[in-house]
Amino acid sequence: MIINTDFEVLKKRKISEEQIAEQLLAFAKGFPFLKLKSAACAGDGITQLAESEQITLLEKWNDFLQTDAKIVKFVPASGAASRMFKDLFDLLDNETGMPVKESQKEFFEKIEKFAFYDELNSCCAKNCEKNISTLIASKFFKQIVENLLLASGMNYGSLPKGLLKFHTYADGKRTPAQEHLAEGALYAANKSKKINIHFTISEEHSHLFDRHLSESLPYFENIYDAKFSVDFSTQKPSTDTIAVDMHNQIFRENGELVFRPGGHGALIENLNEIDADVIFIKNIDNVVPDKLKKPTVLYKKIIGGKLVEIQQKCFSYLKLIENQTITEKEIVKIQQFLEKELCIFCPDFEKMDNNAKIAYFKRKLNRPIRVCGMVRNEGEPGGGPFIAYNQDGTASPQILESSQIDSTNEKSVYMMRHSTYFNPVDLVCATKNYKGEKFDLNNFVDKNTGFISVKSKNGRELKALELPGLWNGAMSDWNTVFVEVPIETFNPVKTVNDLLRPQHL
Repeated sequence: MIINTDFEVLKKRKISEEQIAEQLLAFAKGFPFLKLKSAACAGDGITQLAESEQITLLEKWNDFLQTDAKIVKFVPASGAASRMFKDLFDLLDNETGMPVKESQKEFFEKIEKFAFYDELNSCCAKNCEKNISTLIASKFFKQIVENLLLASGMNYGSLPKGLLKFHTYADGKRTPAQEHLAEGALYAANKSKKINIHFTISEEHSHLFDRHLSESLPYFENIYDAKFSVDFSTQKPSTDTIAVDMHNQIFRENGELVFRPGGHGALIENLNEIDADVIFIKNIDNVVPDKLKKPTVLYKKIIGGKLVEIQQKCFSYLKLIENQTITEKEIVKIQQFLEKELCIFCPDFEKMDNNAKIAYFKRKLNRPIRVCGMVRNEGEPGGGPFIAYNQDGTASPQILESSQIDSTNEKSVYMMRHSTYFNPVDLVCATKNYKGEKFDLNNFVDKNTGFISVKSKNGRELKALELPGLWNGAMSDWNTVFVEVPIETFNPVKTVNDLLRPQHL
């Protein structure tokens, strides 16, 4: 229970007692699984675009770029790179210091291919008075890893992923943060040649990002003859969640409340503060060198055009409803739009009178919009696209994680195992209504889609609560369109050896 000394802590974090009560109730009750209608597939939830449709959407996006609309590229970039180097950290813990795992062996066999090789080589020469090839010949593998990961060397084990050297160019190396600058210039520059990029970062790394991008901007502005506006935000303390013990009692350390980060779903607060006409969302590590950017840029423009097309239709129908000039024929047309293009199904629609149908239309059309690129499932990890039932009885497209699907329900498990697409986190969003007013995105979150995990702190087990994911439950009540995009647009770097894949060399 909350005691007197807790109130000042809650006040400082801007967390209310009501929020704590809600979180404790979530721990006690757990979260319900979502009921599935079907896995989204080609022609049934996933839009496959013919070449002629792609051309039309490209033209629509290029026309949109000829306006002074504000376009923002939103990049979640707060994650530390430590998980990239898990197997190398394991080597440090190995008493022999010898590479045993295949990934460890591959790292040393191909070490010269990494973009950070030259810096690492210099670091080894400085700290060990031997270069990398000499250290490998002497089987001093640990020293190489220490120089890469630890603070006495390059400190890659503690830096954010966005600031690591990923790619090699004739004139230098590039980090993911720099690749996002280059990518944004190719599809998100408006009529004034302005490119807006927003990174969500951790407070401890803010000075590193600020310095790195400040130093990078003149180079990229010269290359693309454009003006970049780069800003940052950090995850708010108010989105942290309280920890409990294994009996769902408040977890304390030295008598004080313990809080945990609320997961990437907390970033809906950061996204909510952005005032823009269109917002692209893409993870920090999903980047490629310039020579391979063409498919990514092409399909970013295509899904941008699709967003503009969908928004124009939603707005025209909403204005029609507002003017009260809607006819029976138009009611049928709007229903078909909802079902065929937005894949929203209402089992009770035919039982409604016209007033109820119009109220339903307004409720479903007047929402934030997102168009999500989906790739064919080729074994990569990630959530998937489904048509799921909502609390109001309707069904609509949702991006789900496996934890949201009931593993005891044979039908649901079958759908999950036989789904043919997965989520690469490739979104373009519109967060203003048909009157040009910004939506409050917190009003479109399904709070019943959180997640509870078991962690430990100083040897004691605790339960942590993650908020509804940014592209999962935090966007549950958005209008969602899934568009097939090629696998070439998805090139994440989850482990350091992913940088050895052809698309990163």
